[in-house]
Amino acid sequence: MRRRITSLTVLAALVATVLFALPLGIAVWQYYHDDTKGDLERAADATALTVAPDLNSGRTPTVPALDEEDDEAGGEVGVYAPDGRLLAGRGPAVAGPVERRAAAATTDVVIDREGDEIALAVPVVSGSRVTGVVRAAMPLSQLRLRIVLTWVGMAGLAVATTGVSWLMARRSTRRLVRPMEELAAAAERLGDGDFTARSPRAGIAEIDQVGVALDTTAARIGETLERERAFSAEASHQLRTPLTGLRLQLEAALQTPGADPYEAIRAGIASADRLERTIEDLLALGRERRAPRAELDLDALLDELRQSGEALLEPRGRALRIVRQDPPTARVAAAAVRQVLGVLLDNAVTHGRGTVTVTARDAGDTLAIDVADEGPDLGEADPFAAAAGGHGIGLRLARSLAEAEGGRLRLSKPDPPTFTVLLPAAE
Repeated sequence: MRRRITSLTVLAALVATVLFALPLGIAVWQYYHDDTKGDLERAADATALTVAPDLNSGRTPTVPALDEEDDEAGGEVGVYAPDGRLLAGRGPAVAGPVERRAAAATTDVVIDREGDEIALAVPVVSGSRVTGVVRAAMPLSQLRLRIVLTWVGMAGLAVATTGVSWLMARRSTRRLVRPMEELAAAAERLGDGDFTARSPRAGIAEIDQVGVALDTTAARIGETLERERAFSAEASHQLRTPLTGLRLQLEAALQTPGADPYEAIRAGIASADRLERTIEDLLALGRERRAPRAELDLDALLDELRQSGEALLEPRGRALRIVRQDPPTARVAAAAVRQVLGVLLDNAVTHGRGTVTVTARDAGDTLAIDVADEGPDLGEADPFAAAAGGHGIGLRLARSLAEAEGGRLRLSKPDPPTFTVLLPAAE
């Protein structure tokens, strides 16, 4: 890419130089021809003024010396009689066609090529009679040399301009291509899974805009991947509770062969329904990070919690008690509250002892739901920390879901262990 940009820049400079140099070269050619004609005409006119008195009186004229510039250029001036004889100065011994045309007095100035010279002739007139002709000439080689030297200088300037264009193109190409290469490297790192890759700023608005977009994309992909990983961990944790309840129910049915199998089947179907609802809740929460809010059906939620709790606790010889103390209604996402209570129930089943008590009460414009068990004193330990006695990710997930609904989840009593969910009451 660098070579392509440099080549295109140099090519553009060459095209511009050629398009400019062609008419300029023609103008130089025309200028030197006009300048030579002017020099010859001035020399001839000056000589004609000097020799006119001698020619008009019949005397042999004396040709004045050329100025230094014309002499160095190889110019020569001669005076001819009307019959074509060279009277004075330098030039051919016999007048040529240019001098003869001037002697015929058909025009004031005659200029044309004679051999390898460019000659200009002016007549010297006395009344209506031509008394002589003044001829000024310069070698064509001298004129060509002046033109060629100027063209060579122009060509050298064009080469220098092209070289400068090449150097500037290389510098500009480095400035343009380097940030693009760095963008490509950042994109490659991003493709390899390094979502911390960031592109440096180049100081070029368009390229920096691409870099900002790439950095934003990397950050979003990293956040999305992190959320997906967290969701996988959360989902596996949340699915463990209904699966454990279903397994315990099936094991209990196998250990009592005389029991009604239909009762075990119905309990298994109910547990499967709760498992399916848990999956739907997790998918909704994973997609939206906030399920739609509506007035919470607390009775249905507590009844569902009772079924799940009994399926988990009865095989362990433990009981579940649900208490309602005039709880207010709340406008929250049922899926989020269901998952929070599921986490607290699973925590009480796994790490607690004795009866698990769930209390729904009025806490002053707030719906409070307490989940307590008869387990050991938690002391100063933080149950929401990752290393706190195996409570792990479940309680952190429950707290984040509660906070997403505008509520709170806290350890209200360490002994007996009691967790309280606080949800804003509906207006």
